Amino acid sequence: MKGKKVLSIILIIAMIFSMVACAKTEQPAEQPKVEAIFTPGTYEGEAEGFHGKIIAKVTVTETEITDITVEQSETPGLGDKAVEKIVLGVNETDSLNVPMVSGATYSSKGILAAITAALEKAGADIEALKTKEVAGAAKAEDVEKTADVIIVGAGGAGLAAAVTAHENGASVIVIEKMPQVGGNTMISGSALNSADPDRQATLEMTELEKKTVEGIIAAEQTDPIVKEWQATLKTEWEAHVASGKTTLFDSPTLHKLQTYNGGDKKGNPELISTFTEGTLPAIQWLESMGMEFKDSVFTVLGALWNRSHKPVKPLGTGYIETYMSYIEKNKADIEIMLDTTAKNFIVENGAVVGVNAENGGAKVTLKANKGVILAAGGFGANVEMREQYNTVWPSLKDVKTTNQSGATGDGLVMAQEIKANLVGMEYIQLLPMGDPVTGSLSGNIEQGVQNRIFVNKEGNRFVDEGARRDVMTQALMDQTDAYMWVIVDQHSYPTGDTKNNFNETIDDLVAAGRAFKADTLEDLAKQIGVDPANLVAAVDTFNQSVDGTADPFGRTLFADKIDTAPYYAGARVPTVHHTMGGVQINTTAQVLDVNGNVIKGLYAAGEVTGGIHGTNRLGGNALADIAVFGRIAGESAALAK
Repeated sequence: MKGKKVLSIILIIAMIFSMVACAKTEQPAEQPKVEAIFTPGTYEGEAEGFHGKIIAKVTVTETEITDITVEQSETPGLGDKAVEKIVLGVNETDSLNVPMVSGATYSSKGILAAITAALEKAGADIEALKTKEVAGAAKAEDVEKTADVIIVGAGGAGLAAAVTAHENGASVIVIEKMPQVGGNTMISGSALNSADPDRQATLEMTELEKKTVEGIIAAEQTDPIVKEWQATLKTEWEAHVASGKTTLFDSPTLHKLQTYNGGDKKGNPELISTFTEGTLPAIQWLESMGMEFKDSVFTVLGALWNRSHKPVKPLGTGYIETYMSYIEKNKADIEIMLDTTAKNFIVENGAVVGVNAENGGAKVTLKANKGVILAAGGFGANVEMREQYNTVWPSLKDVKTTNQSGATGDGLVMAQEIKANLVGMEYIQLLPMGDPVTGSLSGNIEQGVQNRIFVNKEGNRFVDEGARRDVMTQALMDQTDAYMWVIVDQHSYPTGDTKNNFNETIDDLVAAGRAFKADTLEDLAKQIGVDPANLVAAVDTFNQSVDGTADPFGRTLFADKIDTAPYYAGARVPTVHHTMGGVQINTTAQVLDVNGNVIKGLYAAGEVTGGIHGTNRLGGNALADIAVFGRIAGESAALAK
């Protein structure tokens, strides 16, 4: 037995030595050497974005990108989000093979170009980084969801509807085909029209403004509702005059008549009445949620009256941030689904009960307990649809747009499929204020109507600069190359860091070559290539009109003379801005079919609707419209039985 035990011990010891020997001889497999693709360090690159230079500082090791910091002034809530998304994509993949962000192409290209410039300095093979294969996102799965109210579109109208529906007790799902919320509202000039006695109390009324009111009262009208408005306005005006007040007169009634007349009497009087009566309550509602407007009003391009409210925050960010703040606080009841494209309505027994959509190739089926709200915007960015419906303007095929790329009329196609009635589709609004390169409103140096003039390439004025938008645009189209210069002075820009309505300082615009600055009108004329004598004469004529001389173009809106250096000029061209046509609705935002009957379960608000603005929308009426009818649609859907 002892011998067997000893033998067993010897065998065990031998096995241990054998295992140790094997371990020593079996070296771990040699790891493949990773080839260096960068020279380690931090490098800076810059490129042009939508609102000026984008500067990217990129830190790299030999094999990876470890940090990217950016200096930029892109559009808040849109361009800046695109920058964030591109930076994240580059960081996560160590490549330049990342997709553009829909609706923010200029910002996307700008940040990618800035990062590329930095990586070139790091010795990178740029073509290899652009073509590097990256892992795709996990395939989305089909999903079915139910809420009281389903909303198509997360722009200003859709978000106003979402908040109001929730205020009225509904659970809400909002779908948006773009990768971010905001729609055209986010990039708008932000003006919202409303009669507002408190904010208008500091404005003195001019003789020309008095004559304007009297002319509206005396104008011939045929519609019974509009005649009633005139009678009411006459009573309001007489009371204002009898009071001895010298301050600016305004009322929802005057707003109704100017909206109706400004659309060539093609707007629906009942919708117009609902709209203008709801504008001040809409402002007060926004303020109750924390939104701030400036204490004074102004006249935005084509508004016709001094009733345009300007938010404290730039562009349309104030509206969207206000809505999103409410939604974030109530996210248990309100869900927003981005990158989700509506395809068609679900109809059962003649009623709309939901929406079929897609997200990343997966089917999204959304059922509504109470109603569906269509708030998908207009079709200003859809060239084919513009050409299909345009009967008013020459071909718009080559005209750029102020709209974000998602404004393609998808909701109108969906509505047509279920026999919704479309009205006013031929009425497409152009502005004379497009950036010559992009067509956007960015770079526009005007602050308001009263303190600026337009001159053509010859240096001459050619239109009443306070007229309707369609009138001004048609006049611009008749000028050499359909090209004009906006002329302002120190009254509009007291300091170089004064910003325009699109959050850009005048100094930055001048530095970028998008605006020109001079101490004399003669020098300004030479810089922009117009006849100095003509420009001086144009300004002199305008200044005489400010003093009371009849304006040769019939202009009635004035404030300060253009007489204080520095003087500024900025170029502008025609651009597609708004589509007045869309689905027909009633005053409770219910959609009507081709026979004039209500389509049960379907509501609509915003630019996807037609019938309010007629042939021409007044400047400042769009954001008012989406707030008023967004609220109405949200309430109507939430309370539906």
